[in-house]
Amino acid sequence: MQDSRGYAVSGADAASLVLFEKALAQLQCYIVDPVVTIDEAIKQAPSFVMAHVLKAYLMLAGTEVAFLPVARDCRQAAAALPTNPHERQHIAAIDALIAGEYELASERFEDILLAFPRDVLALQIAHIFDFFRGDARNLRDRVARVLPEWHRDVPGYHAVLGLHAFGLEECGQYGRAEETGREALRLNPADAWAHHAVAHVMEMQGRVDEGIIWMTSREAHWAPDNFFAGHNWWHRALFHLDRDEYSQVLELFDGPIRGSRSKVVLDMIDASAMLWRLHLRGVDCGARWNEIADAWAPLASDGFYAFNDLHAMMAFVATQRWDLADETLSIMTRRISSPGSNAAMTREVGLPLCRGIYAFGRGEYDETVGWLRPVRGIASRFGGSHAQRDLIDLTLIEAAQRDRQSTLVRALAGERMALKPASPLNRRYRDGALSISRAMPLNAA
Repeated sequence: MQDSRGYAVSGADAASLVLFEKALAQLQCYIVDPVVTIDEAIKQAPSFVMAHVLKAYLMLAGTEVAFLPVARDCRQAAAALPTNPHERQHIAAIDALIAGEYELASERFEDILLAFPRDVLALQIAHIFDFFRGDARNLRDRVARVLPEWHRDVPGYHAVLGLHAFGLEECGQYGRAEETGREALRLNPADAWAHHAVAHVMEMQGRVDEGIIWMTSREAHWAPDNFFAGHNWWHRALFHLDRDEYSQVLELFDGPIRGSRSKVVLDMIDASAMLWRLHLRGVDCGARWNEIADAWAPLASDGFYAFNDLHAMMAFVATQRWDLADETLSIMTRRISSPGSNAAMTREVGLPLCRGIYAFGRGEYDETVGWLRPVRGIASRFGGSHAQRDLIDLTLIEAAQRDRQSTLVRALAGERMALKPASPLNRRYRDGALSISRAMPLNAA
């Protein structure tokens, strides 16, 4: 049999292939639960190789140690079946991901897409791991390389455009990113990733009022039954934060962002990131920090992905759970000599950042500056988006302000004002630095 893009699949029957395509469409729009759907496909046709492959990828995309055994089982199930060369390439990519060799997996996805440019599953999973590696060029160009083989009549074309839109945004091509994201949404209004790409454009350009309208006017498309909705709610909260509307931010946090107390790591990242931004501004977040620190506590010794470790560290520091913070630093220090991509991510970016957050919590602001300044220019190496990594710069400028390093604050505020001149926070940093400078003797700043 062949999938809807014309590629041969092994072990499928008609009913299981319909379920596979449904699960893939759910993944593309982040709707309902593709794991449930692909489990139905496997039950219908246990020998369906690509069904096992898709489930393995769903497990690996969560960046959680707990999902690795399931991913391994899926890999073993697929490898034990009769397979074609295309499917064996997927199994090789899964092997690299399970081993934590993300760069090798990137190469294997590239090989798949050179031979099968309409393999939208390979494209989407590669895109996710390009994001986890902070590889902005591949976020854009991996999609660009296959675009000539696609058109609107090929199932999943909207998703390809949505992926490209996000890659364009992360490369600073905001006009093309917005145009491409909007085109994806004209083809499929439920494409939550494409909606998110346009939200990123507005965030990076400081189009706060438009951003809120964008989120609220399209809420019916991206919010219901969507497992990416929490992150899109997070983006709406960012727009309100840019307007100093703390009550709205906390209302969104207590509701759609954190109301479910999700134990999914990607949701926990959003929770820590939003509370830390509020913490830097001196907003009392009360018991909210305790809840998210409790959620991170069982993962303190994972050291599985440095981006996760940073967000766990924020929660431990904010609640002064120094035992958990020390445990996280200890495991990260040990992991830098381990095999796999995360060792380099941790060594070059994650560990210095966590030490900087730790120092901030101790009130050692000069030390915080010392840890963060050398890393901010290479922070993309441990993943995340520009919007997510902005909390590094926010922590740096706040630490410099508290340490009365007015020349650094003035320079960083100038950098931020160039990007978002209407931001009240950026103006406060600039005005604060200027007032400190005026009060100090010449050359003492």
